[in-house]
Amino acid sequence: MKAFALLLALSLVPALPAQLSRYELVKPTTPEADAAPNNPDVPEGYAVSGQFQRVVVFRFKYQTDLLAGIESLVAKEGIRNAVILSGIGSVRNYQIHSVSNREFPSKNVFLEDRGAPADIISVNGYVIDGRLHAHLTLTNGEKAFGGHLEPNTNVFTFAIITLGVFDDSVDLSRVDDKTYR
Repeated sequence: MKAFALLLALSLVPALPAQLSRYELVKPTTPEADAAPNNPDVPEGYAVSGQFQRVVVFRFKYQTDLLAGIESLVAKEGIRNAVILSGIGSVRNYQIHSVSNREFPSKNVFLEDRGAPADIISVNGYVIDGRLHAHLTLTNGEKAFGGHLEPNTNVFTFAIITLGVFDDSVDLSRVDDKTYR
């Protein structure tokens, strides 16, 4: 009878949500650069033009670390400068970060959930001088959320990422430089 009462009591306890960890990190490029005012010689905006040399579609299978997978194929394909045109799929778990303040030095909030599947709604970003800077938007059926793609975001069913690859002469070096301000 005691065992039955215990089983009944346990069946009434709601399932615990997946483990979500959250922490904040201050990671200035350099304290001097973050403390510097905007440079009046830097334009408020500028354009970089070029044509795609080719379009490449990457497909990733179950359990692939999405960030490592993209980085690996970017290197294998010899891609130096590209724009991520689209991304879809699903993940078994995720780790992302996003900015959490409005003044320098910048602070980032990291979110990691090792047990929460989600659909990939979009992926965008750049490959600049062979370095990947990707953002993704996820949904879990209750909400949409996103941020910078981090390690330990593992593919569930599949993931497809499409890149537009620029000719190597296109210079994107200032596009992702937070000190150029």
